[in-house]
Amino acid sequence: MREWTIDEPRQLTFDPVSLLNVRIVAGRLAVLASDGPPALEVTEVGDRPLLVTHDADGALTVTYEDLTWNNLLNWLRPGHRESVLTLTVPKDCPVNAGVVSASAVVAGFEGRTAVKSVSGEIVLDGVSGEVHADTVSGAVESRSLVGDLSFKSVSGDLTVARGTPRRLKATTVSGRITADLELPPTGHVTLNSVSGEIVVRLPRTVETDVAIRSASGRVSTAFPELGQVVQPGRKSVTGRIGGGMASVSVTTVSADVTLLKGDPS
Repeated sequence: MREWTIDEPRQLTFDPVSLLNVRIVAGRLAVLASDGPPALEVTEVGDRPLLVTHDADGALTVTYEDLTWNNLLNWLRPGHRESVLTLTVPKDCPVNAGVVSASAVVAGFEGRTAVKSVSGEIVLDGVSGEVHADTVSGAVESRSLVGDLSFKSVSGDLTVARGTPRRLKATTVSGRITADLELPPTGHVTLNSVSGEIVVRLPRTVETDVAIRSASGRVSTAFPELGQVVQPGRKSVTGRIGGGMASVSVTTVSADVTLLKGDPS
């Protein structure tokens, strides 16, 4: 195993990387898929050095010595741990990225990608495969999604732009969910919220089953072929658009749900 302590701006290149683990507190993080050699560029380091290790089996880890997956919440404390770094690894490399308040961009990966955030904003750009995003209050934006996305948050928003998901499952308490989707024939979308508004836009030519339910929120749809039911304690929009095959399921307690019709933008 090789090990480096980074206490000033520096660039490193590595032998083949089979797994990437990166955890930082504040600042900015970019994790990019690349056909070139794996590399790390650190342009800013706070008052605590970063620890970089590269195991014999190819696992690359970039973190602080005392920062683990299980204690991310503990780092909501004063201190200057602001770092700015860019990592490039192969597009099929599994990625585990964790931040506290830092913003992060993860782009171009096709394998398994997992991101965790406390309050930092996350951008997933052109990421396919199996994707997991968990935040406390941090927002997540997914661009050009192809594959599976699982999102969990307390108050963080989720925005899916130009998504073509096989599976999209999102659960939030008060965060807003906005999804601009093109569903493949076997695509399945499941969205759940307590009080966070949900807006979904589907193409005019989509073929999907739809089930939208809310206890007290307003439910509306731009697809006239769907049936609406309004009863005390229950509002719903259900039915089939086109030939069905795909499925969209939305459930809220008090949040409004809007189903729009139009081409993805």
